[in-house]
Amino acid sequence: MPRADGRPLRADAQRNRDKILSAAVRVFAEDGLDAHLDRIAKEAGVGSGTLYRNFPTREVLIEAAYRNELAKLCHAAPQLLESMPPELALRAWMGRFIDYATAKLGMADALRALVESGVDPYVRSKDMMLDALTSLLEAGSRAGAIRADIGATDMFAALTGIALASGKAEQRQQAERLLDLTFDGLRASRH
Repeated sequence: MPRADGRPLRADAQRNRDKILSAAVRVFAEDGLDAHLDRIAKEAGVGSGTLYRNFPTREVLIEAAYRNELAKLCHAAPQLLESMPPELALRAWMGRFIDYATAKLGMADALRALVESGVDPYVRSKDMMLDALTSLLEAGSRAGAIRADIGATDMFAALTGIALASGKAEQRQQAERLLDLTFDGLRASRH
């Protein structure tokens, strides 16, 4: 993430920023709109000044935390494809989608308040996820491991349904079973 003047952040400043964003997701998920920014700073292991230097308002922090979760999810697709076979990359990404959805669900009140303030943190979210899914599905199809007739839009709908039905942290085992069931339906026939 570059600074306001366009130069990249120092490595330690980037680490602090990342720790703040991770802590923000956890604290907003636990406390919703009642989350205290001082608690986020403390959980991130940084001072309040560091938090406010990076995120001058609650709204800026909420939006950045959400967008960071989205970016982690979408940027994982090419990384997974580089490190494992396409079908395993797709299945791993499906699990990360549930992680993203769980974080988003936990932050629902904070995100809703952000939208009500006139900020739309979801701009391009769906497009970014569809691009990631398309790359994973196409790689799996080219490898002969994933059916070619399943598009990213259908896969996104299936994952969204699983997230809505089993997106809470305490429902993770059920979500994993549903992901496995969905993944089994994606496999190319081996006749």
